[in-house]
Amino acid sequence: MNTTTFRSVPGVPGWAKWSAHTVALVNIPSGLWRLGLAVGIPFGLAQSEMDNLNTPGWGSLYLVFLTVFSEAVAFLALGLIQPWGETWPGWLPFVGGKPVSARKVVVVSSLGAVVTTFYGGLYVYTTFIGEMAGEPWAYWLVVVLYAPLLLWGPLLAAVTWHYHRRRSRGF
Repeated sequence: MNTTTFRSVPGVPGWAKWSAHTVALVNIPSGLWRLGLAVGIPFGLAQSEMDNLNTPGWGSLYLVFLTVFSEAVAFLALGLIQPWGETWPGWLPFVGGKPVSARKVVVVSSLGAVVTTFYGGLYVYTTFIGEMAGEPWAYWLVVVLYAPLLLWGPLLAAVTWHYHRRRSRGF
């Protein structure tokens, strides 16, 4: 695979590169925590919490799916600054080498920014009103591991705005 595919397109400022890369990374702390829960590491949670999550068990499938899905979606933010966000990679069947619709990217990415901003706010709200059985430090661990998600929506919105401005000539 050509390594230039992973470089930013010309004209992308440093703040947009930083923002897109940060979006791709904000899910990692909470994802690692969920994967740990999926294999049975309680991280200070009481057994009743693990039982509510049904983990290890069928609930583990959900935790793994959520982790993989959220990281894959967050990774797409890199397409807003890299060539594969403007032209489909050649190895993709049917669309390889064709231009990516800037309008569709902006619409989907804008919706993603709204949803992830809402999710981040909902997380903060439920964390502070919810009760969690376990060690006192377990609560703060969850807060620290999930706090980076608050950056996802606003940073995605900023990178989407830049993508729109950069590609608006063909819009």
